[in-house]
Amino acid sequence: MENDGIKNNFSRRGFLGISSAALAGAGSLAVSSAMAQGNQQRTDRSATDPGPTNSALDTQNPDSAWPRTTDSKSLVQNFKYPFSFANKRTYKGGWSREVTVRELPVSKELAGVNMRLTAGGVRELHWHTADEWAIVLYGSARITSIDRDGKSFVADANKNDLWYFPSGIPHSIQGLDPDGTEFMLVFDDGKFSESETVLLSDSMAHLPPEVLSKNFGVAEAAFKNLPRNELFIFQTALPGSLEADQKAAAGALGKSSENFAFRTMEIPPTKRTKSGEVRIVDSSNFKASANIAMAMVTLHPGGLRELHWHPNADEWQYYISGKGRMTVVATGNKARTMDFQAGDVGYVEKTLLHYIENTGDTDLIFLEMFKSSFYADLSLSEWLAHTPPELVMAHLNIERATLDAIPRDKLVIVPR
Repeated sequence: MENDGIKNNFSRRGFLGISSAALAGAGSLAVSSAMAQGNQQRTDRSATDPGPTNSALDTQNPDSAWPRTTDSKSLVQNFKYPFSFANKRTYKGGWSREVTVRELPVSKELAGVNMRLTAGGVRELHWHTADEWAIVLYGSARITSIDRDGKSFVADANKNDLWYFPSGIPHSIQGLDPDGTEFMLVFDDGKFSESETVLLSDSMAHLPPEVLSKNFGVAEAAFKNLPRNELFIFQTALPGSLEADQKAAAGALGKSSENFAFRTMEIPPTKRTKSGEVRIVDSSNFKASANIAMAMVTLHPGGLRELHWHPNADEWQYYISGKGRMTVVATGNKARTMDFQAGDVGYVEKTLLHYIENTGDTDLIFLEMFKSSFYADLSLSEWLAHTPPELVMAHLNIERATLDAIPRDKLVIVPR
């Protein structure tokens, strides 16, 4: 992908409203038939579905209900899972839900956790066996941690800001005024579950009081009120000022020289066209993010994330707003198209050709996530434009004028 100011180290909830009348009887058949005609370009009787249907889901997913004529008849593994289907763990102070390889079997490399904290709500002090990458979707949060030298890190994160905590690095998250926060966590292990985390409360509850007394140098009685069950998320008072927390946490060791947070919107777009823009964040500009790379993509209505593939890692997607469509061309002469709305997770296995198209009338914003220290993609247009012309024309049976019209540079987002 081209670089417009960032070091180039790579080859670089929406729901379509339908009335209650359209959901019943003949209205339901009309909706199904219209989708079938749009995708199949046919009007014969096979393009109807008179039996029981979930019309709401069919209307959200027209390219699954009635596959496009360019899709294959053979099965392509499901690569979509809505967070709406994920069970919420609810607490006083917030909630959490996750999409792992258990919910989306194709998602072997990365797992996602969506979390909400009220103002004052705390995701308790803990650490993970996997690396944690995060983006703030709403509101503001205070994050705390220590680095490998024991020095403290305390910062506030706002909408679109990121943080990254390597495995084993302890940390906490707390919602701030006025309405707490919501964020997306991505872990570099598809099997990872948020319920399998090393928690402060749980750890203390499983240690004998005499060991705690000896370890901390205080009387056993001081620990008589320790929680007997994990806290995970709990409600407490709002923290003080950021400066006060930073000073108190620094102690004699001082503040960490590492920055576990990143201000995404303070960097210029890596690539911008009239149809949208992309911001790439990986270890080249966010040093802490050693094992997860991101592209935040914005497609204006009608915009297309060009046909491409990723040679170095699987792609885990999260759709933040808008409506889109993605076709994935798999090995074995197979292809499948699926539709996406805000809150959906998408997944594309390494090296598979795909595109994402904005099919709505508002901006489509989504994340591309990779288990990698760097971002890399290859453009189909760029490949064809830099292959001997006669060879390409022989493959595709096209004229030289058509080949010459193909962009010679990676555009990322089209039309340019």
